[in-house]
Amino acid sequence: MHPPTILHGLWEARSSSRCFAIPPNMALCQNIGYDTMRMPNLLGHESPAEAVQQSASWLPLLARECHPDARIFLCSLFAPICLERFISPCRSLCESVRESCAPIMSCYGYPWPEILRCDQYPSDHLMCISSITNTPQASCQDCVLEEASSSKDTLEAFCRSDFGEYQQASRYSLGSKLVILKHGPLLGGQIRSRIELWLERDASCVRNITRQHPRGGTFLVMGTVQGERLVVTKAHLWHKRDKNLTAAARKWKQYRCRN
Repeated sequence: MHPPTILHGLWEARSSSRCFAIPPNMALCQNIGYDTMRMPNLLGHESPAEAVQQSASWLPLLARECHPDARIFLCSLFAPICLERFISPCRSLCESVRESCAPIMSCYGYPWPEILRCDQYPSDHLMCISSITNTPQASCQDCVLEEASSSKDTLEAFCRSDFGEYQQASRYSLGSKLVILKHGPLLGGQIRSRIELWLERDASCVRNITRQHPRGGTFLVMGTVQGERLVVTKAHLWHKRDKNLTAAARKWKQYRCRN
């Protein structure tokens, strides 16, 4: 049995609820198609100021564009439209946003909050807000495929990185080949599983590095370890015709990093 949530009992407008203009400093819910909200909201915030403060923590997630309906979902809770009754998000909307955004939150060490449990919302019907699109985009960190400018620059980038690896990837999936060249502060097995998990979640990164190579290929990927996060800083298409990468590869083990 699930514990009661602050949402329980707020489905119908209470006599104490009031309509307020959405504050101009509530960045989460600007230009959403309506300009007034009912308070207390569906998360139990009693004032617009409290809703503004609590909603600000969700802005970084929206910046990752984890789901095109994430803003609609969150604003239906933080700033519910001012009608005769509260209109909640549909369960399917919550599930769609959660499936796409929860892995991105996990990249940064945050679980999907219990207060946003999807089973508390109603099944799709006319009196709830349903999902508009089913084309989520998820990204923990953008990365761009680059040309290696010189073998020295590539070696220096390798020196500055915590990890480096060859990874097979196509436009839609990661391949089975993963060769670890450097694993930094993590053990070899840890970096392997963390890179695979991170890149599987990072649809934007995989899409960016394979955009011009839809059939896939082998990519040299380098990056840093920042707590629980893996951040890709360099990505190169690996092929033997690239003289800079080939020259750098011959010098990996012998090269003396300046630091």
